[in-house]
Amino acid sequence: ARVSGWEKRSAAASKAALSSVCIRTADAGADARGILTDDEIWPEVFLRPSLARHPDYAFVVDVDGEPVGYLVCAPDTRSFEDWFSTSWWPERRSRWAPDVDAGDPRAERTAGILRYAAARRAGAEPYGDAYPAHLHIDLLPQAQGQGWGRRLIDALIETLRERGVSGVHLVADAANTSALAFYDRLGFARLASHEGVQAFGMSLGGPEGSGPR
Repeated sequence: ARVSGWEKRSAAASKAALSSVCIRTADAGADARGILTDDEIWPEVFLRPSLARHPDYAFVVDVDGEPVGYLVCAPDTRSFEDWFSTSWWPERRSRWAPDVDAGDPRAERTAGILRYAAARRAGAEPYGDAYPAHLHIDLLPQAQGQGWGRRLIDALIETLRERGVSGVHLVADAANTSALAFYDRLGFARLASHEGVQAFGMSLGGPEGSGPR
């Protein structure tokens, strides 16, 4: 078992494997297969953009040669969200109809995700001002509680500090109580957040700055 950088891997095979991890952890850490009208929406919104734009900020946990978790990060949230709204999402939004069938929970949930993706743009979220980088981390259940999340965060923090990034934030589903406790333990600060989510931030002021201990 190990943590490695994604950019050094076989891109096509690894992307498919990480997409599977994304889908199987997308529902507040639980399996999201079948929740949307198309499972592929999850990685197209939450994983693949980061792999495409910042492969050098992506890290993978392998167990017995199979990816069981990953962390992806954008070092500059504002520029990333601008790129997402002007380049990434316009090429993909036409794949999914945004119409809502009030009698179909899958269609309603799908419409909500598509609305979120369409609304993303630089400055839409305030956290990037004080904490420029943002991360997403996902681990399959069999990889949780074994220190892999901490190792992924450690690898990212080292990279961010080496490149002079002053802070990092993330937004977690408020229903994912185990994830919230995990970020508390790592020393992330809870930030004022929208209903249903909890944002966290960590300043990276250099070797003496705050960071996971």
